[in-house]
Amino acid sequence: MNTENDRVTTPITADLVRGALDLEHTERGVLPHRLPARARRQIPDGQLAMAESQPSGVRLALRTRATVVELDVVATKRVYVGAPPRPDGVYDLVVDGRLVDRAGVPDGDTLTIDMASGTARTHPGPVRTVRFAGLPDDEKDVEIWLPHDETTLLVALRTDAPVHTRPADGRKVWLHHGSSISHGSNAATPTGTWPALAAAAGNVELINLGFGGSALLDPFTARAMRDTPADLISLKIGINIVNTDLMRLRAFGPAVHGFLDTIRDGHPTTPLLVVSPIHCAIHEHTPGPSAFDLEAMSEGRLRFTATGDPAQVAAGKLTLTVIREVLAGIVRHRAATDPNLHHLDGLDLYGEADHVELPLPDELHPDPATHRRIGERFARLVFGTDGPFLGTTG
Repeated sequence: MNTENDRVTTPITADLVRGALDLEHTERGVLPHRLPARARRQIPDGQLAMAESQPSGVRLALRTRATVVELDVVATKRVYVGAPPRPDGVYDLVVDGRLVDRAGVPDGDTLTIDMASGTARTHPGPVRTVRFAGLPDDEKDVEIWLPHDETTLLVALRTDAPVHTRPADGRKVWLHHGSSISHGSNAATPTGTWPALAAAAGNVELINLGFGGSALLDPFTARAMRDTPADLISLKIGINIVNTDLMRLRAFGPAVHGFLDTIRDGHPTTPLLVVSPIHCAIHEHTPGPSAFDLEAMSEGRLRFTATGDPAQVAAGKLTLTVIREVLAGIVRHRAATDPNLHHLDGLDLYGEADHVELPLPDELHPDPATHRRIGERFARLVFGTDGPFLGTTG
């Protein structure tokens, strides 16, 4: 009978981690990043720095006979002043492609964010253990998907049998960039985000560069995508441009062209899909910025509202309706000389009728059922018959 003294401790190295672009080695452990160090040095604000360190789509991938797997972690628990408490992050255990267990940790470092004052403070917390037991005693592929929206420092990996690098299985790599919706906001689990669901259905390896609040056509993100090996690439552009009120129409089109140009510098013929925004009622015809609904917050509810003036659209302020039209035109123009560039209308993933049936709970982000709907539709429209990625997956 195996005991704790029989545990094998395996160093957490890059060959055991999928979905991260960099591993930062700290005094406390290994921190996965979804942007490389060069890009992180150019990050202009705390929002993106926090988002890229949250390991959406990042998982440990190993081959082992172990019946017990333990992962020591330090999770960062976010507390927003005046907002309802956030649920603990979830660790999903996938064995031979099948979800078999879930776990979590109750505490860790605490990051307290005051949106009103724009301040944040961190209080260090303990190391906790995520433990999975009762696995079958045979050779198997094991994945531990880290919490999609909870920064997670990896301290130690222990098993009751040796761990090996999972060999390549021929699946294509899908590199995706998007907003908090792609990041997984309001999804309940890391394998329940729409990109994770679509990747499973499409039988591809996911690298998810969905960054909450930060799909803003940043050049360093484009360069990171340019330099990342990938067989399939998609960009979901629009909602953050509107809800941050970041740019006007004059700047938006050239910024999209520049982002695409940079990716094409490294991936000249890779299938590349541009996806416009899903339906979001508050910003369909009303520009940003978005703001917290203070009345809802006083009642313990998180809700967003649009604060822009629709009359300013004529002067170049952006709405989702405008952005969809511009993106469709850009892809149509470029596709004349780039046959591997494709467009998908986000309303085909989640449109007005879907909003009636499955409204966005906070007016911006889909709930778990809507993540599933978007993921299933993306898989059908993109990986399925007549889809732009048809015939390219493993």
